[in-house]
Amino acid sequence: MAGKKPKLVNVEQPNLYRETFPYTEFPKVIFDNETVDYDIPEKIWITDTTFRDGQQARPPYTPEQILKIYDLLHEIDGGTGLIRQCEFFLYSERDRKAVELCKERGYKFPEITGWIRAVPADFKLVSQMGLTETGILTSASDYHIFLKLRKTRAQAMDAYLDVVKAALDSGVIPRCHFEDATRADYEGFVLPFAGQLMKLAKRYNKPVKIRLCDTLGFGLPWPGVALPRSIPKLIYGLRQIGVPSEWLEWHGHNDLHKVQINAATAWLYGCSAANSSIFGIGERTGNPPLEALVVEHAQLKGLTEGVNYTAITKLGEYARKKLGFEIPHNYPIVGRDFNVTRAGIHADGLLKNEEIYNCFDTKKLLNRPVSVAITDKTGAAGIKHWLEARYRTEIPKHDPRITKVKMKIDAEYSANRVSAISDEEMFEWVRDAFDDDLPPLRK
Repeated sequence: MAGKKPKLVNVEQPNLYRETFPYTEFPKVIFDNETVDYDIPEKIWITDTTFRDGQQARPPYTPEQILKIYDLLHEIDGGTGLIRQCEFFLYSERDRKAVELCKERGYKFPEITGWIRAVPADFKLVSQMGLTETGILTSASDYHIFLKLRKTRAQAMDAYLDVVKAALDSGVIPRCHFEDATRADYEGFVLPFAGQLMKLAKRYNKPVKIRLCDTLGFGLPWPGVALPRSIPKLIYGLRQIGVPSEWLEWHGHNDLHKVQINAATAWLYGCSAANSSIFGIGERTGNPPLEALVVEHAQLKGLTEGVNYTAITKLGEYARKKLGFEIPHNYPIVGRDFNVTRAGIHADGLLKNEEIYNCFDTKKLLNRPVSVAITDKTGAAGIKHWLEARYRTEIPKHDPRITKVKMKIDAEYSANRVSAISDEEMFEWVRDAFDDDLPPLRK
C-alpha cells in the first residue's frame, strides 16, 4: 500500500460483506493467508472511556463518583501518562459538572477530552468546556453510512471533514471515531477518509487522530485473516499511508470474547493507544478492562516506574462498596477469589512455594496476598495456610489443633453443607481449638 493514494469509492449500493457477515449465521472467519509484520510502537498507552461508553451500560455516575474514579485513575497512573486520557459526555448539566470537578484537580494525566457527534452544534460544547481534544463520531461502515445515516459515502465524508475542519480552526485536536471499522470497506472508504484526514493534519500542522472502533466485536487478532476483520491489516494499511502510531487508537467490544486480546494485538501492530473502561463495563458486552490493560502493558513493556499497581485493588474495592458493582468472585485481578485456592492439593503447594499456584506476586504488585477458601476439599494444608496468612505464626499441618478445626469442617460437610466456610466461622473455631492461646493477627 506504500505510495498509493487511496481514492473514495462512492458506490450506489452498500457493501455489507455478506460472505463474512451472513447475519442468519455466526460471522465467518475468512483467511487470505497474507500476513503483516509486528510494528510495536516505542511507547504504548491506555485511554479510558468509563465516563462515556461505560455510562451506556449502567445508571449514570454522579459527578462526585466520577471525580473519585478519576482520582483513582490518576493514582494508578502516578503521573506517568500510562493512562493518558479520559473521555466525557458533554450533553447534560451533570456531564458538564463532572468535567468541571475533574478539571479543578489540575492533573496532567489522565487528560480530559470530550466526545461529540459529527455535527456543528455539538462542537460548540467542546469550545464552551475549554477542552483541547474531542472525539468525533465518524461512522465508517456502509451499515452505518447507508442504513443509519441514509447518506452516500461521499456525503458522509464531506460532513465529517467539515466538522474536523471546524475543530482544527478552533485549535481543538479532533479524534475521529471510525465506528464499525471491522465491517467497513477498507479500500473504498477507510483508507481514503484517513488520507483526507492526514492532508488536513499537514495543512493545519496539527494532529488528527483516528480511533478504530470494533463496534460489534468482530475484530480478529490472528495472522492470515482477511479484511475487514483483520486487526493487523487494519492498522498496517493506515501506517502505510502515513498515519503515525501515536495518532492511532483501538476501541473494542467483547461480543465474541476477544476484547482483551484484540486490544493487545492493536498495540503489537502499530497502534499506540488502547481504549478501555474500568472492569470492562461498557455498552452491551463491554470494552477492554482498564486494569487488565495496565497488567498487559507491564507484560509487554515491563513495570513502569511511578505506576501504582496496588491502586487497582483500591479501585476494585471502591467499585464494590460505593458503586454497587457486582464483580464476579473469579474475575481476574480484582475478583474476590482471583488468587484464592479451594483445593487441598493446591493449598499444600502454596505452603511449599506460592509461585506454584499464584501467577505473580499478588501481595507486592496488587496488595492482594494469596489466600485459600475453606471447603470440604481444603484439608489440613489449607487450614495451616489460612492460619498463617492471618496470624503471626508457623504451625505444622498435623498439629492436633489443626486437626480439631478440620474435624469441625468435616462435620459441617457431613451434614450436607454446600457453601464455603466463612472467615467468621473459622476465627471462632480456631479460638476454640487454640483455647485463646493465639499469636497476634497480621496487619
